[in-house]
Amino acid sequence: MYLIVKNHGFIDGNKRIAAACFLLFLQANRMLYGTEGDTVISNDALASLTLFIASSKPEEMETVKKLVISVLNRNM
Repeated sequence: MYLIVKNHGFIDGNKRIAAACFLLFLQANRMLYGTEGDTVISNDALASLTLFIASSKPEEMETVKKLVISVLNRNM
């Protein structure tokens, strides 16, 4: 997710594509839904994380990645 947002791999829609790829990754790895069948990340949280990544500085990459993992671990 981080690299798709920051490296601008697409002409347009990098944040939206990154968010969609992130959800697909979670689903493919059976991590999208919690034990009660609800998603582990809300739409608002996904949008906030994506915008946070986009506004972060490149030298903060490791910290930002740890934050994303922390958010997921909190909700699993």
